[in-house]
Amino acid sequence: MRAHIAAATVVLALGLAGPAIAQTSKPTTATAATQVAPAQRAVIAHYADLAQAMYTDAYGAAQEMQTAIAAFLAAPSAENQKAAQAAWKKARDPYSKTEAFRFGNKVVDEWEGNVNSWPLDEGLIDYVDTKSYGTKSDENPLYTANIIANKSIRIGKKTIDTTTITPAMLHKLNSAGGVEANVASGWHAIEFLLWGQNLHVAAQGAGQRPWTDFDTKACTNGNCDRRAQFLKVATETLVADLKEMSEAWGPKGAARATLLKKTDKAGLAVIFTGIGSLSYGELAGERMKLGLILHDPEEAHDCFSNNTHNSHYFDEVGITDVYYGRTTRNDGTVFSGPSVADLVRAANPKIASEIDDKMKAAEAALKVIKTSGDSGEMRYDAMLAEGNAKGNKMIQDGVDALVAQAHAIERGVAVLKLQIKVEGSASLDNPNAAKKK
Repeated sequence: MRAHIAAATVVLALGLAGPAIAQTSKPTTATAATQVAPAQRAVIAHYADLAQAMYTDAYGAAQEMQTAIAAFLAAPSAENQKAAQAAWKKARDPYSKTEAFRFGNKVVDEWEGNVNSWPLDEGLIDYVDTKSYGTKSDENPLYTANIIANKSIRIGKKTIDTTTITPAMLHKLNSAGGVEANVASGWHAIEFLLWGQNLHVAAQGAGQRPWTDFDTKACTNGNCDRRAQFLKVATETLVADLKEMSEAWGPKGAARATLLKKTDKAGLAVIFTGIGSLSYGELAGERMKLGLILHDPEEAHDCFSNNTHNSHYFDEVGITDVYYGRTTRNDGTVFSGPSVADLVRAANPKIASEIDDKMKAAEAALKVIKTSGDSGEMRYDAMLAEGNAKGNKMIQDGVDALVAQAHAIERGVAVLKLQIKVEGSASLDNPNAAKKK
């Protein structure tokens, strides 16, 4: 059962107010600039090009995942299931890097709900272990609606026909009844279908859904045809959504057009808002500190696959990619151009060096978590456990490094005389409010 947390995200103006980040004095006046600043308009235009490149990579990787899932559904087997799971993990990395574009870009933020919403009440989609999950929720009437087993569900006074599973239906069910945990499409719906519930058994490490759940000839747990159809359509929907966002950053795309209509200062503010919000309120706060406060393994972002250590790490890679205006593409080539880092360095080399140091430290702290998870030494859900001093410290070190990084980004914003608003987090700003309902 995933906990619903009373820790609402708040919006904070520059600087990042609250006990987790103290307001700092104005940055020291720069000594002689060692770098000529690029044109601000060129930085903004390259940011749009970078977004197009990174979303195109996410789209391409998702297409490869779709091929692996199609092969699994065509010939269900343990081997093909593992290949589909591996393809999901591989595709997850380039997508995670794009999260730095979400905050500040309204087009992206409004779209993101169909792609990466979390947490989700998995009982909306399929069968669950009621001993761990429960049978009902006071907050969510659709907690165990089980679309796969039922061809209609009731939302309030309306009965929704779910006989035919379509992309439109999956999108419509997202946040159904005003409950954000109702999620039917995107990365985590697919993740749940591929792995099943993670019951956090030490010997297993992730969900243990049997491949026979998709085998119509040797079907386990019933409704294997509908489960396969749900997975097929959910995958198609995600691929289409990622294609949409790649095109939105293209030459005639809505996201690019919206950004380029802004003044230079407003456009630069969008860039800093994205990386500051992901670093502070979203990643350090809602995705890491909250789980640590609650010691709840269900707060692991990729909880079904136990891939959280990678999604957190590649979120940080995305932050640095956007700041420095460069990314390593899926094919290994490097795409680069003028960046906000160049602007900060030209304006104040000392502050630029501080940001460099804090970004290196944040990536290093999250790399420790990633390395532990990849090696199997300690999974992320185990790191969250109460009494696990070593694991708790690894996560707290990551939180501290991300907060310090956001703090340094704030000073870069001040150097360029910009104004931004970043996402806050009650987990950082008011930890006593972060508790299970």
